Amino acid sequence: MIAPGPTIETARLILRPTALEDLEGFVTLAGDPESARFIGGVQPRSMVWRAMSAMAGSWALQGFAMFSVLEKSTGRWVGRVGPWKPEGWPGTEVGWGLIRDCWGKGYATEAATASIDWAFDHLGWTEVIHCIAPENTPSQEVARRLGSRVKGPVKLPPPYDTAVIEAWGQSREEWRARRK
Repeated sequence: MIAPGPTIETARLILRPTALEDLEGFVTLAGDPESARFIGGVQPRSMVWRAMSAMAGSWALQGFAMFSVLEKSTGRWVGRVGPWKPEGWPGTEVGWGLIRDCWGKGYATEAATASIDWAFDHLGWTEVIHCIAPENTPSQEVARRLGSRVKGPVKLPPPYDTAVIEAWGQSREEWRARRK
């Protein structure tokens, strides 16, 4: 089973909605202290299943969620990247989380670029943000490569409301002017 939604292809990646077969990838992502550090911390398998199901449910209820990201060359699940706006979220976010052995390959930037294009073109968003902890320098670098800048502190909904988070982002007009 796969959640309803589009499939997007980039040079090296396939972005598609969440599928049941993605569970092991989600478990790998959430089970590694480094890759899970800024996306809610290490989670047991039962909680990972719930989070993955929430992602699939968002596709059904909102018409968008983070895409499962697969390497074209191998078909391997490497992370989740894309639009995200759960209840109480501080804005229209395109976020990313990749399994650690896929860091440094440009996958986050490649997938986020396709996701931002899709969010502006198909969801009609006028702004995109990325919620990033001040100490998360790798994600700040991805945001910079995307052309985003620090917009200021934001508050996430519970249970993450005590975390110090900065919104990075840009308007649709800024994005499109940069993409020309």
